[in-house]
Amino acid sequence: MFRRKLTALDYHDPNGFDCSDETQFRNCIVWLEDQKIRHYKIEDRGNLRNIPSSDWPKAYEKYLLDLNCPFGVQEKKEALDWLLGLAVRYEYGDNVEKYKNCRPLDTSGNSDKAVDPLVNLDSKLTPHLYFKAGVTALVNILKIQRHDDYLVMLKAIRILIQERLSPEAIAKASQNREGVPVTLDKHILGFDTGDATLNEAAQILRLLHIEELRELQTKINEAIVAVQAIIADPKTDHRLGKVGR
Repeated sequence: MFRRKLTALDYHDPNGFDCSDETQFRNCIVWLEDQKIRHYKIEDRGNLRNIPSSDWPKAYEKYLLDLNCPFGVQEKKEALDWLLGLAVRYEYGDNVEKYKNCRPLDTSGNSDKAVDPLVNLDSKLTPHLYFKAGVTALVNILKIQRHDDYLVMLKAIRILIQERLSPEAIAKASQNREGVPVTLDKHILGFDTGDATLNEAAQILRLLHIEELRELQTKINEAIVAVQAIIADPKTDHRLGKVGR
């Protein structure tokens, strides 16, 4: 999920980067700070550069706070994606003249690269009209937001199928979620209704509400990451880059 941004930043091994590898992850963070973000002065980067140290997570947590990152150290992928987006914006800001007139590479003469057959579809031809109609029908069935570009809708269909309708996703959804026993006496209600039964019901409602808020926060974080993946990618719209710091 990080390959495109790492490639745009000229990272030495964008294809081989593994976020789950702690050493690779820490090295990537240090590289971003040293080469692209440069938030700290060189003499203040010692704790962050001390990758083998057991105190590195604390230095990393402070680094995220100093950058006003909306994600914490526990949200590893989200925080890294945010840092990559920030680095891309700074890279664009440092090289505005270089990137402002960029155009897509012409790959028509390169037979070695795979060509997306959907890109060259002619919507005026009858078979392709049927294809577009089929995409629209799938969007309606799956209750996906309509879009003027049927290729965007097709991409949305692919994402939904991968995340919700794959064998792994179906198996996970089919698993019974067992609740965790909760002792209501350990949770303070904060007010008294005057009735023990009502107090207990209010405690249960409050716990359910907290659980819903946690799920909402998770969805908000996912939405933020999705938006950042769009606005921070110069291949999407380089005019959205941030000039200066």
